Amino acid sequence: MRKIAIYGKGGIGKSTTTSNLSAALSGMGYKVMQIGCDPKADSTKTIMGGRRIPTVLEQLKAKGDELKLEDIVFEGFGGVLCVESGGPTPGIGCAGRGIISAFEKLEELNAFGVYQPDVVIYDVLGDVVCGGFAMPIREGYAREVFIVSSGEMMALYAANNIAQAIRNFGKRGYAKLSGLILNAKNIEREQEIVQQAVEEIGTQVVAYIPRSADIQTAEAGGGTVFEQLSSSPMHGVYRKLADCVLSMSQDIVEESPEEYVF
Repeated sequence: MRKIAIYGKGGIGKSTTTSNLSAALSGMGYKVMQIGCDPKADSTKTIMGGRRIPTVLEQLKAKGDELKLEDIVFEGFGGVLCVESGGPTPGIGCAGRGIISAFEKLEELNAFGVYQPDVVIYDVLGDVVCGGFAMPIREGYAREVFIVSSGEMMALYAANNIAQAIRNFGKRGYAKLSGLILNAKNIEREQEIVQQAVEEIGTQVVAYIPRSADIQTAEAGGGTVFEQLSSSPMHGVYRKLADCVLSMSQDIVEESPEEYVF
């Protein structure tokens, strides 16, 4: 089972990238589970046809010990399994703690054993890499990390912070940074700026996602480009990203076959 975390600054297009990646992998025959780790609980919205699903925290509060996997795991487009950790009421409680509680409940209910996904993708807010937001890399839930960024200063600043956190945890044998996904905003000299940044961070650009109106059109329709736009050239872009993610991970498969087997 592959376990991948995708981090990035809020608003950078991380969830859009993650959802289209999940759809691409599903179309290639892989069983995918996408876990949203953001208090907004909107990671899986375009996989679920524009519908917001109940979060783990909401269901825990409502059902307590009676909570079942079918209360928190929902099947969306292409058979992608969707989970949203959720978060506390704004201004009350800790969002990071919400992620921790959600992960603990999924583990308690043996979600991976029951559904047996080939690929698990954690979609994680990367503005603050502390507490629960570091849980996917800190506790070994994910072993591979990709950062989504544009060439904007604050996005690259967040990418650097995320990379530093990964390096710190990597020393303990946790996740490794596989690279940066450039989700273009069409700013001047964007690719050059990002290339310089990744060299300073100590990683590489693994994929380029061009800015496209098709993405906004698909999201307005409540889905990914695969569901909403049958002939969009963005299909090839996201399939290429999926191929890249899978091929880059082969090195890890060879090192730890007992943990990563399709």
